[in-house]
Amino acid sequence: MELRHLRYFIAVAEELHFTRAAERLHIGQPPLSQAIQALEADVGAQLFERTKRSVRLTGAGQLFLADARRILALADEATDTARRAQRGEAGELRIGFTFSTPLTPLFATVINRYRRQYPAVSLKLHEMATLPQLDALSQRTLDLGFVRPTETAAPPEIVFDALREDPLVAVLSTASPLARRRPVAMHELKDMPFVMYPPTAGVGIYPQIFRLCREAGFTPTIGHVAGEASTIIGLVAAGCGVSVLPSSFNRIHMDGVCYRPITDSGATTTLLLARRSDEKTALVEAFVALAMAAASE
Repeated sequence: MELRHLRYFIAVAEELHFTRAAERLHIGQPPLSQAIQALEADVGAQLFERTKRSVRLTGAGQLFLADARRILALADEATDTARRAQRGEAGELRIGFTFSTPLTPLFATVINRYRRQYPAVSLKLHEMATLPQLDALSQRTLDLGFVRPTETAAPPEIVFDALREDPLVAVLSTASPLARRRPVAMHELKDMPFVMYPPTAGVGIYPQIFRLCREAGFTPTIGHVAGEASTIIGLVAAGCGVSVLPSSFNRIHMDGVCYRPITDSGATTTLLLARRSDEKTALVEAFVALAMAAASE
């Protein structure tokens, strides 16, 4: 059964006249009659009663007409969906983001703008640390990821676009003498216990903190570990130590905590948009273009 035969059938059913239906379809009457006969053979039922003076639908034809219209409507809808997907206007995007990403105004700008421009695209957002995101991209369970740089080599198939640079800040208890300083240097934190993510969390900042401490002449003492940034900040407020986090976290206001810039070179982190190098779909390309445009504003 061909879709064009359904369209021919609907035209005849609506005109109840082969000549008028043929004119409407811009085909000859003999090919139209042959197409209807082929359709009836495929269906296995007579759809029209024909006389020299009239054409009318049989009972089977009346029932078939409703279904034929639904089939064509679904076919048209499927075609439209495929075309919009080809243009990057429909489908699903799976996007990862680090814990600090939603605190950056850029993230909200990009997501809101994308939703407005591509309302038919379903965004599936997943909060994940950087290393799990890179693994998910390699495994093709994510399409894009907002990540931070890692001290270890990224998978070779992953490429990055830099979106914005964020300084790192020292997270201090307001009771600390360093709270009166602005800014602070890493070496001034050497005698204080650090509150950090666990080493297995896969966050890019964990090895970066160790590198900054080594460059400042000491190895940090880990006082406490916590899997959530809000918990780390809360432990600092409770006097359990100090921490180092991207400056976007200073949007979390908590009694007993202050954030101070760090003077050491290299005390910065970049928000990156990661994707597979072979990922050339219109969906991904449109999101990357929008994100890069927003980042350049």
